[in-house]
Order: sequence, then structure tokens, then C-alpha cells
Amino acid sequence: MIGKKIVIALTATLLAAMALSVTAEGQIRGGKLFKNRYKKENEELRFQIDSLKKEMEQLRQDNLLKDSLTKEMLSIYEENEDKSAAGLNPEDYSPELTDSLLNIWYLHRQIQSDRIDEDYDMDSVHFTSNVSDAILKERLEGMNSFITLPYNETVRNYMVLYTEKMPTKMGNILGLCQYYMPIFEETFSKYDLPDELKYVAIIESALNPVAVSRAGAKGMWQFMTKTAKSYGLEINSFVDERLDPFKSSDAAARYLKDSFRLFGDWNLAISSYNCGPGNVNKAIRRSGDRAFWSVYDYLPRETRGYVPAFVGAMYALKYSKEYGLTPSNVQMPVQVDTFEIHKNLHFEQISDLVGISVEELENLNPQYIKDVIPGNSGTYILRLPFNYSSAFIANEDSLYRHRADELLNPQTLVSTKPVTQTSSGKASSSSNRVSYKVRSGDNLGKIAAKYHVSVNQIKSWNHLKSNTIRIGQTLYIYSSGGPAPASSSSASTTKPKSGTTSGSTTSSGQVRTYKVKQGDSLYKIAKIYGTTADKLMKYNGIGSNLRIGQIIKIPPK
Repeated sequence: MIGKKIVIALTATLLAAMALSVTAEGQIRGGKLFKNRYKKENEELRFQIDSLKKEMEQLRQDNLLKDSLTKEMLSIYEENEDKSAAGLNPEDYSPELTDSLLNIWYLHRQIQSDRIDEDYDMDSVHFTSNVSDAILKERLEGMNSFITLPYNETVRNYMVLYTEKMPTKMGNILGLCQYYMPIFEETFSKYDLPDELKYVAIIESALNPVAVSRAGAKGMWQFMTKTAKSYGLEINSFVDERLDPFKSSDAAARYLKDSFRLFGDWNLAISSYNCGPGNVNKAIRRSGDRAFWSVYDYLPRETRGYVPAFVGAMYALKYSKEYGLTPSNVQMPVQVDTFEIHKNLHFEQISDLVGISVEELENLNPQYIKDVIPGNSGTYILRLPFNYSSAFIANEDSLYRHRADELLNPQTLVSTKPVTQTSSGKASSSSNRVSYKVRSGDNLGKIAAKYHVSVNQIKSWNHLKSNTIRIGQTLYIYSSGGPAPASSSSASTTKPKSGTTSGSTTSSGQVRTYKVKQGDSLYKIAKIYGTTADKLMKYNGIGSNLRIGQIIKIPPK
């Protein structure tokens, strides 16, 4: 209604201005004496008319945008219906997100704001640079990358963005590159993939291993839960391997290799990492061509700049010295040792006896989301800076006993009863409960993010009237996580070896699983377990293609 009133008022003003303009012109014709005076007034009126026309056009565009909201929401939902990797699958939408299509529309806007180019409208911006187009083009051609793009306005803007518009961010990225890039290079080399693919992680997360998008994608490589599990990443109450730089990089490499097999073009394969192969295929069908710039306009909006951004990041790292970009001190260790852990172990046990801070342990081992390595359920990797290796080895025998009753007691860590939460956000006494001891540097926001709850919930559960907490204070946090890790006295179980079942049986209430090895097929696995390939596909929601390391669930008989 307000918009319509504005339109009516502007229209009336415009008509009045036009009438005055006509009158002025008539008076000019009737008397040359007033010609100069009315000529000046006429020019002013025409200027006002032009201004009013611009305002009306802007208002019309705003109203069109408002009126097309439903259409856009439906379009976005359609674009996301078969996303994977950094995208969304319909089943990935939480009840909060699927409550209305309006939430999906807002979600789309929020995802855009998480990108590294969030401060600019890259569809319309034109950056100026002291570096000439001729030099930029020459440098782009001289990079000799496996991925080639023509030099155009879009590519140029991203080259300037990454080199000149965010020196602080690029300093942090350069600092993190010193630690993470060797990991990526080794991983992509193992799969015989182009080394430059390592720059995808910069576009996805700016090399933040614990990055979480509003859509629920996590880690440096921004995997959604379903896609992560399909590539063999473990996700449970204590471990989220999407946050593990080593394992998530391995999964990303396999995903990109699969995408290249599908499209035969690295530009399209990289685009599919952002929006999923379904959306890329849809764009190819709409464009009638497989060339990237032919497909470009048909890709989802948030994906169009993905490949040019990739080139921009690659260019910035190659020519960082020419732009005076220097690595920030991110305090990541130069050399890291790895240890296999076969029993439950808490970060505070390690910190107390080895001398390394819990924060350092979290930085190097972000996949253990509750500071607990659940070694009783299998073999897990602990990474330590080289200078702490000797202390760890010297204290290894006593580590597992130190404060075990306090830190690893199942009743203290998590109760086995299901969570029950009232509408007010308070958890009942039958809920899963974690006791957390406040450490130096903690705040409610940090703790809430760690346990995937809200600050208000923590305050409610602990009867806090403000956000102030003190070191040593015990906070109780309720969640619906899985069972607690068994104490050191409990019977331990092991993860299945490649090509074997998990050791659990249907009689124990657990689902049997099989880890795919070289030469396996669905028919072969089905024959082992007395079932059919069709049942395996339906039970696991998969197709006939298998990957080495993939976990297959065996349907009960």
C-alpha cells in the first residue's frame, strides 16, 4: 500500500511538472522578452522530471523484486534440490529451514554473505588498479595453470579483489597456507590431481578448519553431512571428520576427481563443488553447450563467480610479493608428530601431563568436537607439535589414568537418557548432560558454538542472570548426542578392517557395515551377506558405483 501511494504521489508531481514545462514553452513562444528566463526554468523542470523518472523506475524495480519473492524462493529451492558437497540436498534442510520457503530465501542470502567477497557486489562492481590490464592479462596467461580462463571484466575484478582489496584477510590466508598447503599438495598428488585445486579451500572457507555455514556445511572444505558420509567421513557425537584437515582434504580430492570424470572439464568440476553436479547439468541443458562461459549465466547466482574467484585467489598467492602481501603469524607449528590413540583420552589429560594447552590441541585436532578422543571405539590420530612429542611418550602410560574418573566417567560426561526439552528451552533431569569446566579465554558464545547450542540455553540451564562466567566454574550443557564413550574399564570395540564387517550383529541391535575394498562390487558384497544388490542400493540410498573405503550398511535379514 505504501509503495502504491508513493507511486501515485510521484506520478502527480511528474504530471504537474510536465504541465508547467508546456506552459513555460508556450510563454516563451508568446514573448521573446522572457525567453532566457523561461529557458532556464524549463531546463530546471526537465532536470526534475528526469530525476522523478529515475526514482519511479527504482521504485518499480523494488516492487518487482518484492512481487517476485515467491517466484525467486521457488527458483532457489529448485536450484538446490540436488545439491551436494558445499550445496544442499532437500533432506539436509532442518525443520527450522523447511518451515517456510521464505526461510530458504533468507538462507540463500545468508550463504552469500559468508563468502570472502561479501563486502562487494561482484556482479556490478568495477575495481580500479594501478596495475594495467596488459600486465594483468600477461600474468594470467603466464601462470600456465591447468585451468584456463579468458581475461575479461569478471576475472579481472577477482584478481584485483584478492590482491588489493583485503590485505588483512590475505595476510591471514598466506600465514595459514604455510601449514595447510603441504597437506593439500600431498593429498592431491596421491590422486594424481592438479596441484592448483588446493585453492578451492580458500574460496570455501578462507582456510578455516572449523568454519560452519548457516546452511550446515562444515570444515575447511565445507561438506554437508550427507555428502561427507558418502565419502567416508565419520560424524558422530564426538568426532566430525569434516573438521579434520587431512581427512576432509582427502574426501574433497575424491569428490573433485569424481566431478571431473563426470564433466571432463575442470571449470565445470570446480563449479559443481559449490552447487552440486545436478545444477551444473541443469545449466548445461539450458545453455545447450558445455563451455564454461556458455554455461556461466545458467549457473546458480552464488556459483557464477566461483571459478573466477578461484583464479583470483591463485593469482594473488602467486604474485603476493608484487603486491606487498605478507603472511600473518598464525602460530601453527612447523613440524607435527602423529600418535595412534587406542583408548579414550581427554585433551585436559594431555594438557596436564604434557604441558601443551587445550587450545593448541583443539587447533591441531579440531575433529574431536568435545575434546575427547574416543579411542575405545577404534584407532584415532592425535597430532602434536614436534616439541611436545618427547613429553607425550614419557607420560603415555599414565595419561589414560590421570583424572579419568572425572573427565571420562560416562555419568559425568553424558548420561544415557534421551534429551527432553521444554518449550522454554530448559532441559529436564532426564536429559543428556555434559559438565564443562570454564577455562581461561572462555565465553558463553564460544562454549555454545562448541556444543551446538545457544547462549540463552546455557544461561537457562545454569540459572545465569548475565553472560559473565568465571574460570573453574562448572556449566551443565544438555544435548541429544550419542552414547558416551565407555570408561577405560569397559570392554573396547574396534573399527572394522577394510573388507570386513564391523563385528556387530543384528542380535545386538546394531547395523552391520562393510568397508569397500579394491575389486568389490555390490553383487559380491550382497552374495557374502545373503542379500541382493538391489536391497543394498535401496537400504543405503546409493547407485551401483562404489568407492574404495565407502561404508555399506547391510540390511537386516
